[in-house]
Amino acid sequence: MKKVITYGTYDLLHQGHINLLRRAKELGDYLIVGVTSDSFDRGRGKLNVRNNVLERVEAVKATGYADEVIIEDYLGQKIDDIQKYDVDIFAIGSDWKGKFDYLNEYCKVVYLPRTEGISSTMLRAESTTIVKVGIIGCGRVANRFPKEASVVSGVEVVAAYDTNLDAANLLSSRNEKVVAYPDLKEFYDAIDAVYIATPHLSHYYYIKQALEAGKHVLCETPMVLIGDEAKEVFALAESKGLILMEANKTAHCPAFNHLMVMIKSGVIGEVVDIDASLSQLLDKNGREFDKSQGGGALFEQGSYPLLPIFKLCGIDYENLDLYSRMDNGIDIHTKGVFRFKNAVCSFKVGLGVKTEGNLVISGTKGYAYVPAPWWLTDYFEFRYEDQNENKKFFYKWDGYGLRYEIQEFISSIINHRFSNARLRRRESVQMARVMQQFIEKKNFMEI
Repeated sequence: MKKVITYGTYDLLHQGHINLLRRAKELGDYLIVGVTSDSFDRGRGKLNVRNNVLERVEAVKATGYADEVIIEDYLGQKIDDIQKYDVDIFAIGSDWKGKFDYLNEYCKVVYLPRTEGISSTMLRAESTTIVKVGIIGCGRVANRFPKEASVVSGVEVVAAYDTNLDAANLLSSRNEKVVAYPDLKEFYDAIDAVYIATPHLSHYYYIKQALEAGKHVLCETPMVLIGDEAKEVFALAESKGLILMEANKTAHCPAFNHLMVMIKSGVIGEVVDIDASLSQLLDKNGREFDKSQGGGALFEQGSYPLLPIFKLCGIDYENLDLYSRMDNGIDIHTKGVFRFKNAVCSFKVGLGVKTEGNLVISGTKGYAYVPAPWWLTDYFEFRYEDQNENKKFFYKWDGYGLRYEIQEFISSIINHRFSNARLRRRESVQMARVMQQFIEKKNFMEI
């Protein structure tokens, strides 16, 4: 049996792709198609993918030409795949002519003619609608947003608003396309979507206002601090056909997503314990220590360690106990202990207490270890009783990480995806319920 292999992103699958797959199939008896993973595309600086890897795999399968579909996840994988699958022919479009001649050492290389007059680049240029985004709240994080958005296709940051007009003017002066607006109505008239980076206590107000104005919303984490408010704004967004997404950069980080997928596949067995820690020693004159602005360790940091717990153990926990060290009305350290039916999970956050900020996920076959700062995931390990089985995984973390959440936000708008697997709406709602439990001091002890 003659085996053929080919690779591609297959974004915006079109007739040109289908013709290439047909021609590749005609070269042999069995066609293997490698679809580039989201993380691999991002690693090559491609943040313009319209469809995620699962959607692209399904599109390739639907053509009927692929006998087997695999995921391309790293440089050099083509050689590994050719040897692993005992491939006879490597086929690729003629626009890559000469680029893959080095593979002739391993199999025959065939450059297939492209379909004239059609390409993903052309289709993307013709179909791309630029989403105009405005920023509400022009503090430290918001000032990173325009540069991070500049590497994502389909988005342009054009407006800024802050109750402190000087802050909006400063952001505008640093970014030539961004106009500072003193009036919110004029601000909303200039945009399609809004990024909210105000203090936590004002999120609910601005989310509702933006949705009522017909704008898609990306809101900094924690999105809101009350569970019913989270449910309300998600329902409002969907009723208006708008996207509402919580801006948790870890949730959309390629390495963190790969970690979650691998653990769910059973590489460390059944998860029985998760311990996640995060702490910072910040200037006590900052917003983070101001109760009136929703300061405190849990509000500021809590959604990050809650993320792996809810992703791996679900949201249906039986009990949560909270322990906090308070100072001037805000928690400078909080520890939470969850009891699930088949697992116990804990998290620690701190603004005035320093701890080792790692993530350890314990399973019945081994455990996952992500060193500090694990929420900026670029490396993790799987460790086992037999150390010879240990595995290490390295990734690239680009910029401040905001580009990952921006790309998913724009993709959700384009594809009308109200919820996505990286951070489900029900998970955001449950995070808000944890914040609410802290506010109401339920199962709470001050230490």
